[in-house]
Amino acid sequence: MATTLTPVLSRTWDTERPWTLESYRASGGYDALRTALATAPADLVQMVKDSGLRGRGGAGFPTGMKWGFLPAPDGGPRYLVVNADESEPGTCKDIPLMMASPHQLLEGVIITSYAIGCHHAFIYLRGEVVHVYRRLLQAVQEAYDAGLLGSDVAGSGFQLDVTVHAGAGAYICGEETALLDSLEGRRGQPRLKPPFPAVEGLYARPTVVNNVESIASVPSIVQYGSDWFRSMGTERSTGYGLFSLSGHVRNPGQYEAPLGITLRELLEMAGGIREGHELKFWTPGGSSTPLFTAEHLDVPLDYESVGAAGSMLGTRALQIFDDSVCVVRAITRWAEFYKHESCGKCTPCREGTYWLVQILQRIEAGRGTQEDLDTLLDVCDNILGRAFCALGDGATSTITSGLQYFREEFEAHLSGGCPFDPAKAALFEYASGSVSGAGTVGA
Repeated sequence: MATTLTPVLSRTWDTERPWTLESYRASGGYDALRTALATAPADLVQMVKDSGLRGRGGAGFPTGMKWGFLPAPDGGPRYLVVNADESEPGTCKDIPLMMASPHQLLEGVIITSYAIGCHHAFIYLRGEVVHVYRRLLQAVQEAYDAGLLGSDVAGSGFQLDVTVHAGAGAYICGEETALLDSLEGRRGQPRLKPPFPAVEGLYARPTVVNNVESIASVPSIVQYGSDWFRSMGTERSTGYGLFSLSGHVRNPGQYEAPLGITLRELLEMAGGIREGHELKFWTPGGSSTPLFTAEHLDVPLDYESVGAAGSMLGTRALQIFDDSVCVVRAITRWAEFYKHESCGKCTPCREGTYWLVQILQRIEAGRGTQEDLDTLLDVCDNILGRAFCALGDGATSTITSGLQYFREEFEAHLSGGCPFDPAKAALFEYASGSVSGAGTVGA
């Protein structure tokens, strides 16, 4: 496994006006489309299956297998929906990809649509990112004007229309069935499954829902082949991906590397933790994944290894927190987010996230009790696996892992408030048994 960066999706980001059709074509853009249009659709599906590409939106489900779940054509329409509703705290890979290289996504949309027999594709974008919305609309218009969309795609006779839809801004619409309800003009709430979208999705027709990065990875697979893609990453987590480093690193940003790279290697590329501090905790895949600590620096960032270590790779949103951060405060802010974004459809999530916030706020303020810590775990246990969708599960992840790794910090809050308040620092040192004079506390 290579430990250097592998720019594929990001290779044109530093060129002049990379978002234009002219610039994208100058770098080989849409070459893969010509190859795809000369290939049988079933062979394209098999090529993606052979590549081992797994969904880059968080779940990691094999992309080609998802395409293969579509039932046999029955003469009616089938749809491709690109999930561009990037809302996970810490996740920031799809928006820069669409900003810098919207035609890469569009080329993937066209190839995927051709492969699955779709003639109308949708890109569902988070509505707040108006600048990205305008750029996507411009790219789609450029593609229509160039004959890459419409009734005769690139002279092949294949017909495809693409609609860019801006959502109203709800985290729940990142869940694929809530996204479909929103796209149909209804309130964004998860649907009961089965039926799954592949059988009965948008407008009750067979539908493939894929993440932006997943679809944008398709052209390179078509152009260079499945073996090339499998040559990167690990045996079961193949290929490359965008790792988003944010927080207390010297050079935060997007690092495109093979799956299986470690945080230690990424931190070296990012210049390390800010001077005078040490790594305290981090998220491997956004705020809905269990926390890792410095002991996990060498865990390979692939689906299997991260799962075996007790977390999830998710969206590869690596939020880095140093020793100046109060873990209780950070977890409370995340819990407030999930409470606010719960759609309210199911009781475990609606009520559970509310009570998690009440308890955490009480603990953070120094008014909690030992019983509150047990109650937190009990509420998490009653949400996990019982909520209608994964939002409820995600809301519990940082709480249970936070108590696993930093219980003494939670207990220190019970004695009079946040120990990372400089006035409480001595109390924390006494409660945790740490040496005095920890100069980074409260920094």
